[in-house]
Amino acid sequence: MPVLVLVKHSLPEIDPAVPSREWPLSEEGRARSRTLAQKLGRYDLDMIVSSNEPKAVETASISARGLNVPVEVVEGLHEHERSNVGFLEKDHFEQSIGRFYSRPAELVFGEETADAAYDRFSKAVHGVSDRFSQATLALVTHGTVLSLFVSRISGLKPFATWKQLGLPSFIVLSRPGFGVAETCWRVEDAGPRAVE
Repeated sequence: MPVLVLVKHSLPEIDPAVPSREWPLSEEGRARSRTLAQKLGRYDLDMIVSSNEPKAVETASISARGLNVPVEVVEGLHEHERSNVGFLEKDHFEQSIGRFYSRPAELVFGEETADAAYDRFSKAVHGVSDRFSQATLALVTHGTVLSLFVSRISGLKPFATWKQLGLPSFIVLSRPGFGVAETCWRVEDAGPRAVE
């Protein structure tokens, strides 16, 4: 059966003066995207689908070139809406993400509750999966929504999953049913590991 590979985008060029949703990849991020393509090669992908954010589109495009597969940008796969939040230092950002996951029905960070972000992202994932039901796909997206989605379908803890995800990283879901089959927390590591 075809699988669905949820990919967290590669390493961006961080610019505190620019909203994070506009960040492109860094040079290292582009190199890691080529490594990502090598790791994704084992899944014999039919196509890569991307969120509309530049760092995701660039990750998807570089990987797709390496695999010689098409790319499609799909609405709804973008990161948790938080463009009203400026650049935060690491500790403050992690505390905000922790509150976001622990109080999912409340607007505690950004412009979207965790429940709203999940509903929007889940609808986009299911829509893509249904439209390409016989295809093996990679969806290049973002850490907060990816962790939120995976936690609700698998029982993994969202904050712990979010903390483990490297830039890039991926989680392989079986289809149908979206069971977590493999994880690759960092593409620089040895490779995907089966989930028991």
